[in-house]
This record gives sequence, structure tokens and C-alpha cells, in this order.
Amino acid sequence: MLLNDKNETLKEIEQRVVLVGINSGRRDELSIEDSMAELKELSKAAGAQVLDIVIQNKAKIDSTYFIGKGKADEVKMICTALDANTVIFNDELSPSQIRNLEEVLEVTIIDRTTLILDIFARRATTREAKLQVELAQLRYRLPRLVGLGKSLSRTGGGIGTRGPGEQKLELDRRRILDRISDIKGQIEEVRKHREVQGAKRKKNKIPVVSLVGYTNAGKSTIMNKFLDLSIEESENKKVYSEDLLFATLDTYHRRIVLDDKKEFILIDTIGFVSKLPHHLVEAFKATLDEVVEADLLVHVVDSSNENYEMQINVTNEVLRDLNALSKPIIYAFNKCDKGSNNEAARLKDSVLVSALTGYGIEDLIKVIKGQLFKDMRKCRMLIPFEKGKIFSYLNEKAKIYNVKYEANGTYLETELNEADFNRYREYVIEE
Repeated sequence: MLLNDKNETLKEIEQRVVLVGINSGRRDELSIEDSMAELKELSKAAGAQVLDIVIQNKAKIDSTYFIGKGKADEVKMICTALDANTVIFNDELSPSQIRNLEEVLEVTIIDRTTLILDIFARRATTREAKLQVELAQLRYRLPRLVGLGKSLSRTGGGIGTRGPGEQKLELDRRRILDRISDIKGQIEEVRKHREVQGAKRKKNKIPVVSLVGYTNAGKSTIMNKFLDLSIEESENKKVYSEDLLFATLDTYHRRIVLDDKKEFILIDTIGFVSKLPHHLVEAFKATLDEVVEADLLVHVVDSSNENYEMQINVTNEVLRDLNALSKPIIYAFNKCDKGSNNEAARLKDSVLVSALTGYGIEDLIKVIKGQLFKDMRKCRMLIPFEKGKIFSYLNEKAKIYNVKYEANGTYLETELNEADFNRYREYVIEE
């Protein structure tokens, strides 16, 4: 529900948009055609109707209008002819550029950062996610208080008005700074809670696997497939998944217990995208810190996307910023059912999978187990009958290959993690 500054309910505005991008000719960037196609999908995810796409070949950005004045006039004619009410630019604009473009085009101007922040505001469902999105929006708008008249004083619904977007231009810098401080305090409380939960997992020696990757690569669907293979009741633990950019922003933790009693915590994190706003990475730092704490990363890649290498690089850049790129990584090349190129899975520790059909998921689990449990120790044990609680614990937590009841105790052939092996070393008779 959208509200104006008087808390009156607003009707959602139908956004009829024209997309504008600049082709700078840089070879290290995603091609302008692919970048604009991604911007189109982002616009659709924000509920906009895309009417046209305009690309200008320009090596140097115009400080006044971003695009040249002549191209701005051309865009205005397109907007008039198509009855467009919004223009979305594929890059972040300065406050003065937005103001100047709105004066020339006489429509609402949105940049890529505002668009992504708007999608996040739409998809945020938990209190934590909403706080993180609001923090990112306020940080983005703080330096834009002066000179952003029309853009910051919108009271109608539409892209850029969600979250704290209904606040008026009169919301001064001090109030924004106070709100930012308040949100950061609340997020810090969330972070401390996560640390407590993480400490419990470490104490119990349960390894953590984090799913990372580009948005819409299939992380949530893979998590649901893992839940299908878990021997614990999991149907009510399934997470939302859809073929959509940023389908979910929330971080999910699920305990996966395999049929050989090996278990780990699986974490599904938010997806990344090219030109991901720095404000978002900073705001979601508390959430993304879980990636840093994970024992193993599963980098999910949409192998059906011809730009999958770019998507890998974008994700790796974010992981590098988080100081997490040095962690063990398994590449899961997803969507192989869509006729993807098998050459995609040429990296070490890579697996071709289809989260939709389940193909390769068990192979992926084998590779994960090979990484997480490579230090497991097979041994023979003799548990005295009076230590029945130990036998019950091992029977529940460990894979037992053979059991015999002998005169002086219960004989076991089993496989233990390092913690349990050391805890019950006195009952080990042979490794």
C-alpha cells in the first residue's frame, strides 16, 4: 500500500517507460544490448510497461544531461509520441542531471539505482529486509536533498516512491541522519542475534553452506531440492522461488540431514546484479556477513544465459568486497535442461545441475560432502552397556555400518566427525 505525506492511500500509477542507455564502448562491461535487456527485466519486475529502448553511442558522459542535449530532445519526442510518463536511465544520475532531464523531458526520471532500490522495497517482507532497504534508500537520497525538487517530492505511487519514498522534500538532513542512525542500531541488534546463532552452530560443529550467485540463477529452487532430499520433515520449510529477478530478499537457513546422518546448515542469500548499488551492499552487510562465516560457498550459475561468465565475475567481485572469495567454492551450473553449453562446467569443483528437474542435485551433494566431511574418521568402537546414552547419540547422529552386542559392550563400525571422535576417543578400539 502506498501512502502520501498525509497518510492517505494512493492508487498505483501505471508507469509507461522509455529506457535510455549509453554505449561507452568499454570492453570490460556487459554489452549495451544485454545491459539494456537486463534493465528491461528490472523495469518489468518493478511493475513498469516498457515502451521503447534508446541507446546513445557516447564515450564521455554529458555532465548536464547525461546524454547529449540533442538526444534528450529526441527522447522527449519519443515520450510524447508513446505517451510515456517515465524515463529510466541505465546508470546512476547526479541530482543536477535528474533535475535538468525532468525540465527538458517533462516526465519522471529514474536511474538504475533508484529502480533496483524500488524492486527491493517491493520484495522486502521481513522486518530485517525492510530496514536494510530503507537504510539503502536513505543513504542514496541523503546527498540528493538539494536540487531534486520533483523527484523527491513525488506523492503519487510508482517507481521511487516505495519504502521511505513518500517522505517530503522538507525532511531535512538531520532527520534523515537520525533515522539512518536508528536503523543501523536495529540492524546491529539483528547482527548480534546472528552471531549468537552462529556461535551455537560452531559449538555443535554443524558446517554451514551458503548459496551465492546472480539474481534468478536458481538458488532458492536448489535449496528446495536439497530439502526434498533431507530425511527431516521439510515440506513446510520450502522457500519462495520464481523465475523472476530478485524474487526474494530474505536470507533463509535450513538444516539439511542426509540419509547417512551427515548434516549441514544451508543458507540462501540475496542475488547479485551488474551495477549493484553500493548502498545496497552496505545495507545488506549484516546479511551478507553470513557468507563470510560459511564453511563452503556454492556459486549457482545460470548456464543457459550466454552472459554467464559476466554474471560469475559480478558475483565474484561482491565476494571479493566481502573478503569471501578465498573460501572453498563449488560452482553449480544450473538450468542445464535449457540446452546450456556443457563447456560451462569446466571449472574445478563444478557440477551441471537442473534445479527444475533435479538432474545433478545428488552429484552436487556428493561434491559438497566431499568438501565438508573430508576429515570424517572411520573407526571401530566398543561402548560399555552402562554408556547407553552414548550409543543412542551415535545411533542418531552418525552413520553406523555394523553393530554387534558382545559380552563387555556394544561393538560399532562407524564414521565420526572430528569433534565426536575426540569426545569419545576412549571407546575407539581401532581406526
